[in-house]
Amino acid sequence: MSVTREEVAKIAGLARIAMDDAELDRMVPELNNILDWVETLAEVDTAQVEPMTAVIPQALRLREDVIDADPLTGGNVREKVLANAPAAEHGFYGVPKVIE
Repeated sequence: MSVTREEVAKIAGLARIAMDDAELDRMVPELNNILDWVETLAEVDTAQVEPMTAVIPQALRLREDVIDADPLTGGNVREKVLANAPAAEHGFYGVPKVIE
């Protein structure tokens, strides 16, 4: 798979990235090298490789959820915080609708 100069220009336009002619000419071979590398990776037989999520086994450290009573650093200040909000509803910040 390879990309043309026109395809790179179209993708840059869709991403709202301004590119002059010199940048387009430089990006075409770079992107084609990346795509060639991806094709090479796709050819590797991984049928016998066990899937993994991390190279080193890790376990998350868990802690108790504790509400801090200190008014400067934490807990029990919901009403004070919401009093500064332009709009609050049911104990949460009220925000304008942005999605139809």
